[in-house]
Amino acid sequence: MRPLREARSRSRSEPMRVLVTGSAGHLGEALVRTLQSRQCEVAGLDRIDSPFTRHVGSIADADFVRGCLRGVDVVMHTATLHKPHVATHSKQDFVETNITGTLNILEAAVVAGVSSVIFTSTSSVFGGALVPAEGEPAAWITEDVQPVPKNIYGVTKRAAEDLCELHYKTRGLPSIVLRTSRFFPEPDDDPKQRERFDDTNLKVNEYLHRRLDLADAVDAHLVAAERASDIGFGRYLVSATTPFEPAHLPQLRSDAAEIVRNLFPDCAAEYSRRNWAMPSVIDRVYVNARAREELGWKPRFDFRLALDRLMRNEEPFSSLSREVGMKGYHPKEFDDGPYPIEGSG
Repeated sequence: MRPLREARSRSRSEPMRVLVTGSAGHLGEALVRTLQSRQCEVAGLDRIDSPFTRHVGSIADADFVRGCLRGVDVVMHTATLHKPHVATHSKQDFVETNITGTLNILEAAVVAGVSSVIFTSTSSVFGGALVPAEGEPAAWITEDVQPVPKNIYGVTKRAAEDLCELHYKTRGLPSIVLRTSRFFPEPDDDPKQRERFDDTNLKVNEYLHRRLDLADAVDAHLVAAERASDIGFGRYLVSATTPFEPAHLPQLRSDAAEIVRNLFPDCAAEYSRRNWAMPSVIDRVYVNARAREELGWKPRFDFRLALDRLMRNEEPFSSLSREVGMKGYHPKEFDDGPYPIEGSG
């Protein structure tokens, strides 16, 4: 990995000064850990205190944000209310954190002379476009797919993306939006999936079409910070490289397991050894080609690597993912899943 691009006003001998928002979360902690190991000067910001958080407060507080951004070169903005909070927080909470909070970050970044903002968005912005109609092929999801609003999470994250674009166009602030797929280690929110699949089995299956290893998520943010000044503004879908092609899409809705067996002939024996199940239906495929081509991002973790590691009786996920571990989404536990689902019960 090349070092992060130095800000124009700083000597190349000085360490990059990075602010990571959401530093008590999965990705925020992983970024702080990695940046510290690379001798960057990094400060974490979160409303929750943690060993990786220097500034404790809310991004919805504009004065607090301005104080945190003084002297900062790059902001990696991961702080968010996300899908697990839809049923437990109000829509106004989402607006204040995801939209107002992002606006505060961007406005303060302009005033502070920050060289770039890397904004962690989500594949959830695609909303209803992720699930094709009955009888239709699996959805081939690229950055060109038009989002269809589904919930307040996706709506507010898309609005925050647009604020990043606006601040580039009107204020000249380079911003890169990374639409990440799922990288959390917690159990799946769908009880049907939890019943059918062992947890590791399910997550390895997701490498085929919708999972991202935490280490690759971190690398995407680092290369985005490198490229931001040259690109100016861009949206990128960040997920493990899929083995599927568009020609596979019709059959993925009816017999995905056969495609997997054909692409990975050694998969069946390993899955049988572990008493695992292959996916029978896949409804969407995330495509990371633009991130790899334009950012130069090189994700390591995919289904092939996971399968090879499993056959050697090794952990299929990165060591960074294990070090960060589970965070949980709420201060309390729920009996029927990792978090409550909007409209359930």
